[in-house]
Amino acid sequence: MVTVRRRSRLPTRLQEELIKYFVGGATARSAALLTGVNRHTATLFFRKLREVIAQRLNEETPELLGGEVEIDESYFGGRRKGKRGRGAGGKVHTVIIPNVGSTTLFPIIRARIKPDAVVYSDSFQAYDVLDVSEFRHMRINHREKFADRANHINGIENFWNQAKRHLRRYNGIPRAQFPLYLKECEWRFNYRPADRLLATLKTWLNEIHSVPT
Repeated sequence: MVTVRRRSRLPTRLQEELIKYFVGGATARSAALLTGVNRHTATLFFRKLREVIAQRLNEETPELLGGEVEIDESYFGGRRKGKRGRGAGGKVHTVIIPNVGSTTLFPIIRARIKPDAVVYSDSFQAYDVLDVSEFRHMRINHREKFADRANHINGIENFWNQAKRHLRRYNGIPRAQFPLYLKECEWRFNYRPADRLLATLKTWLNEIHSVPT
């Protein structure tokens, strides 16, 4: 049995339905209409799911990314706030950062990527520091072309495109909750397809409630 909270007033059947709608990418409002659950209840339920996902991703033992790694930043909302993303082997890791200066980016990159890795980036000047680092740095100038044979960052840009499409459906996300939504996008990308997402989320929920209280 999958339950989000031990004392949840929602019947198990409705919890199961809401989890499936969440995995399928439905908003809490749509899921509430389809299941007959109060909208506020569905919103709180979905928030709890995102909290579980974020907690599990943050608790995962960091694995240094090696081989060929793509790095890129993206911006959400009206203010210029960086969201750092890195991809290797089809997986991504995201970090919310206060700015996109080299002194902010480089420690994060160094902490997550093996020294002998080939690092691909665009021509953003903050990445100049990689030219004199332990990494082999490859650039692609998007003003001239989007790819030069193996030299591209199409993988991480694909993640950003998917994340923005998913987030756009919410028509605005409270600033305080944005980290949860971003981690949800990371989870969706790293644990796809849908059947694996569902199985993973159910496993995490069951593990939470298998611990004696």
